[in-house]
Amino acid sequence: MGILLLLILMGGTGLWAESLPQWLIPLREAVYEQQMSADQVRPLYESAKTASRMNSAGTDLDLALSRCEYQMGRALQFENRNDEARIHYNEGMRLAERVLETAESDRAWVSLAQNLSQACSLGPWTYTVRNGLNVEKYAKNALALNSRNAAAQYLVAARWVFAPAPFSNIRRGIDMMNAIITDGDMEKDDRFNVFSAIGYAYVQQKKYDDARPWLLRSLEIYPTNKFAAELLETK
Repeated sequence: MGILLLLILMGGTGLWAESLPQWLIPLREAVYEQQMSADQVRPLYESAKTASRMNSAGTDLDLALSRCEYQMGRALQFENRNDEARIHYNEGMRLAERVLETAESDRAWVSLAQNLSQACSLGPWTYTVRNGLNVEKYAKNALALNSRNAAAQYLVAARWVFAPAPFSNIRRGIDMMNAIITDGDMEKDDRFNVFSAIGYAYVQQKKYDDARPWLLRSLEIYPTNKFAAELLETK
């Protein structure tokens, strides 16, 4: 057994309660920590897929693989390797849709929405216009099955924070993100996403003093994340 696969199979969750299978956690951590290049992340991605096949089957396997595709797409997108990232997002969507054909679940709807959300961010604009509203639709489908799914709540709130003007509503977005903290079952990446999104929202309002504590909280979770670190330096 390769050392990467061994680490994935043994990967702990630390202080965080995780529903994510343990063998997927090292891949997610590498993507959020942003210390590895996409090419360095790829062996973790391949090992996570191998471990998924060893530890799951059927719809559970398809969902695990869909999550792998999403994370690999993110790693590539960080480096503006968008054509390569799009391939992974499309595969992630295909796998999530296959799960939903057999067994509807909030996690499958979230994986579909997450992959689609990133694919929409890549464009072209015609694709984004045609598919963008489905991100919120799919997230709300997840919430209909599990109202405390924090990742789904985040996807609904993110529209108001990250959409370009005049389609954003920063105040509404901040309120919705804050509500996730009390009304959502948040895992490690959910906490980072929510805290950094609130920080980003305040930066957009040029309320840097309000942004700072949220960005510092997000960097407590992933100290090397470049997105949060760069926002913290915004003046």
